[in-house]
Amino acid sequence: MSLLSFHRGLIAAAIVFCLGYGGWELFRVGQPGPGGSMALGSVFILLGLALVYYLLRLNRFLGYDEGNG
Repeated sequence: MSLLSFHRGLIAAAIVFCLGYGGWELFRVGQPGPGGSMALGSVFILLGLALVYYLLRLNRFLGYDEGNG
């Protein structure tokens, strides 16, 4: 396994975590307890989407050609 494949897998795991945790926090917005669920949920959803953007353009960030995948 190459380092690039490992990095992609790690980023994919981070995406699943961020989107899952963000969704869970947004689901808890109306429930009693300490506030901040809307803020935390929104931040983690945005982080997950930023990681999706990064993963889709990883070759460009690393300086590889588009044709060399």
